[in-house]
Amino acid sequence: MDFGEKSIKNISIGILLLVLVVIVFLIVKPVLLSVIGGLILAYMVHPVYKKVKSSISNPTLAAFIVSFFVLVVIIIPLWFLIPIILQQIFNIISASQSINFYSAISAMFPSAPVEFLSQISLSITEFIGKTSSTVLTSLTNSLLDLPAIALNFVILAFVFFFTTRDYLKLKEFASGISPFNKNKEGLLVRQFKDITDSIIYGQIIVGLVQGLLAGLGLIVFGIDNALALTIMAIFFSMVPLIGPAVVWVPVNIYLIGAASPTIALIYFLYNLLIVATIDNVMKSYIIASKSDLSPAIVTIGIIGGIFMFGILGILLGPLFLAYLITFVRAYKEKKLYSLFYEE
Repeated sequence: MDFGEKSIKNISIGILLLVLVVIVFLIVKPVLLSVIGGLILAYMVHPVYKKVKSSISNPTLAAFIVSFFVLVVIIIPLWFLIPIILQQIFNIISASQSINFYSAISAMFPSAPVEFLSQISLSITEFIGKTSSTVLTSLTNSLLDLPAIALNFVILAFVFFFTTRDYLKLKEFASGISPFNKNKEGLLVRQFKDITDSIIYGQIIVGLVQGLLAGLGLIVFGIDNALALTIMAIFFSMVPLIGPAVVWVPVNIYLIGAASPTIALIYFLYNLLIVATIDNVMKSYIIASKSDLSPAIVTIGIIGGIFMFGILGILLGPLFLAYLITFVRAYKEKKLYSLFYEE
């Protein structure tokens, strides 16, 4: 093959760009999740920024006001709640190690063989011990990594501020380098926006509401350390196939032994009829109204995303999977070429 001077220059430029992309990725990699978190937070708060911007013409001042408000909403509750949550976590660990699981299980299965009851209670006790050890190790590591956590939070705040302020410039820049056909770009952006909204509001917001309802049940039924358990319920509510049942089922077992079967039954019905139902109703409505995403795609994306990206995987996993399916669907309908080129 004959390579002219122009071809050699093009190849050299391509190699140079590839090397630069790899170097930049390695530089950004340690703080990549903070950058992505800042972008996601800016996207979620953008409607608020638009309202503030309509009253304040200066974009820097409007972005500063929104950023200050968001930081206050995040930092002040954390400042007061973190010590309480940590204390309650230690209380939960201490209390869980003193629970007589044999009595609670025998109350649930009064006719079960003694060997069965002993084996189940032993397994639960071992599981509680391992979980407690993991939680304590994670808390210790978090304290040791506090400077790194603080640095990542600062990076997230900077990304959030500048993305909020320069949203239109970033949008124009992304449109300028976009490889998509300009006639199809608007449609594709709307599809991606609908997918993003369905994931954020259908998974994150609904999970928050469901976790808070589970927490309300803990408070109403007088469960100790309700704040820490509510935080756990909110997190697990965002994870499909798990949900807040991870919290309220053990609490239900505890109520059988510590309170009475009647109170335990009422608590069980509250969670089954209200907490569990709100997830199915709200999530189905929001996701169906925004996009035609299958619950299976969301589930697989979230679980895989958590393994890949940690807590941000709750959002990133299903988003990437949904975006890929959008392109695969366009390929199946023989419209993939038209997304990039004029027909």
